Amino acid sequence: MTQPRIQGVPIEPYADPTKDDNTEAWDEKRRVADAMRLVIERLVPSNAPAAELRAAADGLERYAETLAGHPRLKRAMGAAESATAGDVGAFFDQSPLLGLANPLAPPITIGKAGDKTALASVNFGSAYEGPPGSVHGGYVAAAFDEVLGYVQSLGGNPGFTGTLTIKYRAPTPLHTELLFEAELVRVEGRKTFCEGRVYAGHTLCAEAEGIFIAVPVERIDALMERRERYEEMQVAQGSDAPSEPEA
Repeated sequence: MTQPRIQGVPIEPYADPTKDDNTEAWDEKRRVADAMRLVIERLVPSNAPAAELRAAADGLERYAETLAGHPRLKRAMGAAESATAGDVGAFFDQSPLLGLANPLAPPITIGKAGDKTALASVNFGSAYEGPPGSVHGGYVAAAFDEVLGYVQSLGGNPGFTGTLTIKYRAPTPLHTELLFEAELVRVEGRKTFCEGRVYAGHTLCAEAEGIFIAVPVERIDALMERRERYEEMQVAQGSDAPSEPEA
């Protein structure tokens, strides 16, 4: 297939930010993340004078120290990725690819298109440049991993990425609304096979095939426990005590 099935159709996001009760705090965290994305977008190509950059760095370093004085979350809020969230409509604000409250995220918007299909859109800014004016191939692969990870979860037996194969067909442009299509092709035992494509307008930029391996819930629990131990170590090394944000 060389043409996307849908052009210019809004995608209804599957991630549900209302699943966290503390909406005011997370609204403000999203606002901070938006501002940081804008700073990154303008900083990367900027030729600002050294004195101005020095003042900005001083201010950011001061705020980083302020953040260090606040309690850390003792657990992740929601899920970091769709592949192992369990709930395909979960809360993903901290995700590095979907998270509205994570300034590293572009962010990607994903929505269900059919029983076993999905659509996603994203606009990569200047910070993601690889070839001139184009998205770095590693970010294209990461986006496919997230989008295929979502569509494989529609099969009801989600797992980790086993293999991800990308075929780059044309440079993927920056500052352009990109459309991803994804499909769950088949399931064989613990393996779920998915395929996807990404378009810029009518141009096919890349194709992907992914195999996801279902894992026992105990594996997920063990990873969560490892993360919690890390947070406990951070608290033990500093003065901050973990807590949930106040409502």
